Amino acid sequence: MALMAQKRVNQRVERVDPRKIRYEDYIYVPNIRSVQFYVQGLALSYPMVEMGGEARFILEFDDLDGDVKDYFYRIIHCDLSWQPSQVSEMEYLDGFSEDRINEYQFSFKTVKPYTHYTLALPNSSMNWKLSGNYILAVYTSGMSEQPVLTRRFVVVQPKVKIQAQFVRPNVVSKSRTHQEIDFIVNHEKMPLRNPPQEIRAIVLQNGRWDAAIAAIPPLFIRSNQLVFDYQDKVVFPAGREFRQIDLRSFRFRSPTVAAIETLRDRIEVTAATDRSRVFQPYIEVNDINGKYVPETQDQNNPLAANYADVLFSLQTDTAFFEHEVYLLGAFNDWKPQSAYKMVFNPGINSYVVKVPLKQGFYNYAYALVPVNGNTADFSPIEGDWFETENDYTILIYYRPFGGRYDEIIGMLQFNSR
Repeated sequence: MALMAQKRVNQRVERVDPRKIRYEDYIYVPNIRSVQFYVQGLALSYPMVEMGGEARFILEFDDLDGDVKDYFYRIIHCDLSWQPSQVSEMEYLDGFSEDRINEYQFSFKTVKPYTHYTLALPNSSMNWKLSGNYILAVYTSGMSEQPVLTRRFVVVQPKVKIQAQFVRPNVVSKSRTHQEIDFIVNHEKMPLRNPPQEIRAIVLQNGRWDAAIAAIPPLFIRSNQLVFDYQDKVVFPAGREFRQIDLRSFRFRSPTVAAIETLRDRIEVTAATDRSRVFQPYIEVNDINGKYVPETQDQNNPLAANYADVLFSLQTDTAFFEHEVYLLGAFNDWKPQSAYKMVFNPGINSYVVKVPLKQGFYNYAYALVPVNGNTADFSPIEGDWFETENDYTILIYYRPFGGRYDEIIGMLQFNSR
């Protein structure tokens, strides 16, 4: 018992400095890959659960160094703007705020070895006591000020009900390219003193916080109802059904793979050449809304999934001189980072980039980012069609007068279909 107590003390001393992390989904080091964070049993779910339920989050990631490291994790409660809230760890957590990730496995006969780590939350060491936004930070012992990854998640205490509907965008120029949402919050069982000041809503498309419409106050107040019926405010570019590549087998080529070459120390995959879809007609395709699922069909053991260097190419008549082209998706947290920036090859009139990907099924898209900017725009390459199928999430935040944190009192997840 004394040794266990000393271990806990040491872990609390070597904790991650909250000033050093980014309060968003982010990977800090290149050896961490294939990060998955989902509700247990639902691999394509978004990390959002209700208080008091049996649902748990599962975090999975690979360390391409292939050794064993002491990875620790910490839970941080955040406000509406994803900054640390004013409540203490003792107030929002039951148990320890930090602990070690003890579950790991080695890859099985892969070309490049890696170590696969798994964490379930909540667990016997900790559980949350408050609703709201949370950050999960993972870091290594001895490098507590430099975490290796961070992930956002949401805990909801349902107190209100939400009704939503899609409407034709009020702006005529957006009627064929955008999706607009109106919604009503019913708070019959929860009296509110000053809804315009106490209530805010956030709406997400396909679980993307980087493109969320945030801090929306109610527009009208009725008896036990808050009406969010804005014109041209809760409106999203509809996008297209996502491009996809099936990398579940390196023995047989899928239709979106042009070539596979297995070498002694690596696997090289060439994806089929893509082109702009702006002027192409809308085609309904079953996608997974930008997400990805690691999986191998070459072996029965998931730890036998290999990594490959995958070459993507986007054919275009001319280069974009004022913009950079990026390959984006949930597999890289929608971040336009240098590793996913494409380079124009005039010999083949195409932008190209090579990225390491684990065996699995991937959705992706191409985006333009202004030179010296960081805002990704998918429309110039992918186009927008109002018929596109998208996931949407509405979150209702509540902070009463004098409150020290933002509760989440309602959540609605629905689909544009």
